[in-house]
Amino acid sequence: MTVNVETSGLTRSFRRRKAVAGVDLALGAGVYGLLGPNGAGKTSLLRVLGTVIPPSSGELRLLGRDPAGHAERREIRRRLGYLPQDLGYYAGFTVVEFVEYIALLKEMPRQRVPRAVAAAVEDVGLGDRARSKLRTLSGGMLRRVGIAQAIVNEPELLLLDEPTAGLDPEQRVQFRGLMRRMGERATVIVSTHLVEDVGAACDRVGLMSDGRLVFTGTPDELSARGAGTGVGDAPLERGYSAVLAEIRT
Repeated sequence: MTVNVETSGLTRSFRRRKAVAGVDLALGAGVYGLLGPNGAGKTSLLRVLGTVIPPSSGELRLLGRDPAGHAERREIRRRLGYLPQDLGYYAGFTVVEFVEYIALLKEMPRQRVPRAVAAAVEDVGLGDRARSKLRTLSGGMLRRVGIAQAIVNEPELLLLDEPTAGLDPEQRVQFRGLMRRMGERATVIVSTHLVEDVGAACDRVGLMSDGRLVFTGTPDELSARGAGTGVGDAPLERGYSAVLAEIRT
């Protein structure tokens, strides 16, 4: 198995607070769900893996490269897809113009760009709004534009921070299918607070609390942690609650 994400003792501090506190990961192709309460460190971890911010300490290799070096970091970014929680965009751009702009920033060959942009826009169900200005789109549509720009370069490592925020139930189902397809050849890491997304689309799941990974395993293994607890919750949600309760006692 090709390992696309390797971390050992990874930390990221902001002043005196450790947002990421010693995370160890080794991930190849597949869909990895990242769960945890607000403030657990999920977004900070994704920002480090997305080369947005450097780690404070520990070891990090992405796609077989060390992002500490400029040339290596640049190559990683060419092969990376990243959707942040807050997507910055130019409101006057159309959907196609914005996704094309990101494709060019990723230094994709110009001859590939038009077809790749059209495919990404269709994949997120915005083909009929391809020429619409971003300022005219709903929040859910903007989130889908964000997913399109993240996948336009067919990334080998895809990082998605709360990708289904603002999507309706039908769109979430379509998105889970897209994640599964991407995970056949790429490493996909999805940070979400929607446990159902993890159960439906992810091969493995990590649960973060206070900057640490307190559980890693399959969705079924997480569900098993909650066996015999809770009333009326889905099995995966019971497992999620049980693990958090264990570390707080």
